[in-house]
Amino acid sequence: MNIKPCIIGLGYVGLPILAELSKKFNVMGYDIDKKRINSLGLHYDFNNELKKKDLLKIKQKNLTDNYQHIKRCNFYIVCVPTPVNKNKIPDIRLLKDTCKKLGKVLKKKDIIVFESTVFPGTSEDICAPILEKSSKLKNNKDFYICYSPERINPGDKEHVVKKIKKLIAIPNSNIKKKVLNVYSQITKKIVLSSSIKETELSKVIENIQRDLNIALMNEIYLFCDKTNLNFNNVLNQASTKWNFVKYNPGLVGGHCLPVDPYYFSHVAKKNGLKTNVTIAGRITNEFMCNFVIKKIKKEINLNKSFKKSSDKIIFAGLSYKKNVSDIRNSLALKIYKSFQRKNKNIFAFDPLISSEKIKNSISSDDLKSIKNVKYIIFLVYHDIFKKIFKKINKKIKIIKFFDNNI
Repeated sequence: MNIKPCIIGLGYVGLPILAELSKKFNVMGYDIDKKRINSLGLHYDFNNELKKKDLLKIKQKNLTDNYQHIKRCNFYIVCVPTPVNKNKIPDIRLLKDTCKKLGKVLKKKDIIVFESTVFPGTSEDICAPILEKSSKLKNNKDFYICYSPERINPGDKEHVVKKIKKLIAIPNSNIKKKVLNVYSQITKKIVLSSSIKETELSKVIENIQRDLNIALMNEIYLFCDKTNLNFNNVLNQASTKWNFVKYNPGLVGGHCLPVDPYYFSHVAKKNGLKTNVTIAGRITNEFMCNFVIKKIKKEINLNKSFKKSSDKIIFAGLSYKKNVSDIRNSLALKIYKSFQRKNKNIFAFDPLISSEKIKNSISSDDLKSIKNVKYIIFLVYHDIFKKIFKKINKKIKIIKFFDNNI
């Protein structure tokens, strides 16, 4: 089989895979966002995850926002977003739409590998039937589906895709060699599974475990704040025990930790089970947003006189975590917005995020010239801030939450 791969969805997950496969294959890259396609064609990643030397491996002619252009491919890796809606219900509309469109170009012997985070049963019970209906072909006979959960960690330069273990569920042994031929170009550390549902579940519990551990630390942090105890001292002392695992408290955001627990809870509920522990962790981590808002209000005393004064407040660091530009489910951004919409003298500063994405955002040059700044509130402390804020006017009050960013 002459393998012709195509990556569908060129975000944080799809783009690194496209870059790795471009070293070996004449691989296509598809994304619904035309601006994304154009920027990648100019060798620019506005997520700041890949360097230009990696992007240079991707051929501009192989980037498209037109499904008809991927007809020649026969190995599809689907990396589209799977968020939750405002009611915390899994939103897989984009994934369903992708399957419907992909079915239109699907051919016999084609292979589809899903990398999007889903609840157990999504690939086989939802995606496969849509592909069958759209293509008039039969799964596991005319075409084949697999599942490989993404393990991309934005901002992490150590655990990049080519260095991590990659799970791949291949239910049909006949295509095993072909799938490994592709994925061995992404990473040499491959772990095989024969059950798609088991691998789908393994993905969500990876993040649920971390979410719960952070929730525990957040709860202890809240207790220490209430009782005037030094949280860092408590944590460091507990860490002296040999089997204590150290996690840091903080604002939990991004596309995984705030999402995956609801995917698990959704499918568990369908099977008549309650996920009390999983959701309890989510409740605690989501509460941290209100906790920080109250702490800020208490600290800066937002009264009527402040609203009428020329004093300014700068909220610095608005991505979902340290050293990334990703603002998906960012509690820092949510906190900023809760203040900014009430006062025109409140500004955002985050050099990692495009100013177009955040209202009242200021640049590094603006930061130097802006007058009457009374407070700088660090919600996420990027490494770059150490240099930018090396010398701060002593009259400006600094408010910083959580000594360590999760």
